[in-house]
Amino acid sequence: MTCHNCNTRCKKFGKHRNGLQRFRCNQCRKTFTEDHATPLGSMYTPLEKAAKAIELLVEGCSVSTVERFTGLHHTTILSLLVLIGEKCERLLESRIRNLPVHDVQCDEIWGYVGYKEKRNITAGPLRGDAYCFVAIERNTKLVLTWHLGRRTARDTMALTEKLEGATAGNFQLTTDGFQPYFDAIHTCLGTRVDYSQLIKTYAATTDEEHRYSPPQVVDITIKPMWGQPDPYRICTSHVERQNLTMRMQIRRLTRLTNAFSKKWANLKAAPGLYFAWYDYCHFHRTLRCTPAMAAEITDHIWSVGELVEAIV
Repeated sequence: MTCHNCNTRCKKFGKHRNGLQRFRCNQCRKTFTEDHATPLGSMYTPLEKAAKAIELLVEGCSVSTVERFTGLHHTTILSLLVLIGEKCERLLESRIRNLPVHDVQCDEIWGYVGYKEKRNITAGPLRGDAYCFVAIERNTKLVLTWHLGRRTARDTMALTEKLEGATAGNFQLTTDGFQPYFDAIHTCLGTRVDYSQLIKTYAATTDEEHRYSPPQVVDITIKPMWGQPDPYRICTSHVERQNLTMRMQIRRLTRLTNAFSKKWANLKAAPGLYFAWYDYCHFHRTLRCTPAMAAEITDHIWSVGELVEAIV
């Protein structure tokens, strides 16, 4: 340590209350402390406690539950969620690039910010319904990319553009019957994919059904769009099962609770954190490893602490 005033070497002068080394100049007698390491930006939360909070969040705990277990303030937890979520999103975008894949499925899962779309009258674009588009590789269960937005052609195009950069070579792609998929996939992926749609027809609701009863599927139509898709691989079951896992692991997507997001940034950070945890840390029972290991991106199961250290 060099004195900023005298430009001379300082001697060690005890420890700071947070454990950092202190120094004192022999000429001007001023004291200094070594630079604080701030891997979490402006936050001074220890990495161990931050990793514990993140581990609870990805296991489906609410912010209030995390606050009781860790002793962190709820505002600190939300700031940590947004910070780590953004870093996890960049981690996936940088590591999953030009990946050879064989069978990809796409789907979207519904959520909302503040209140549902029918009550979104004057609040603006960052309130109301929000759809998380997900693309998953069938064999490795790896989440290739995702996008949070509205259920519109523009956001469908955004997902397809991300999928184009995450994959390499030719592969088979299956989606549901959402119409904007056709133009988006045709524009971004073109003849790289053997594209097909699996369209489900639901029965009309009756008076005997409850308000939240799941609709009954009465017919399934397989519709090849272009290329030569294998009929036995035209399926969206794996990505729909991923939607169930998301609702169980992401508290903000749990139905019929008061845990929904009040801010768009918080909802966007939650899937970014979850998908990084799912790809690198989650031991998949069918694969007997993590999806990232099955895709040969990494050679071991990451801990949550290792994930936090990798992104900070």
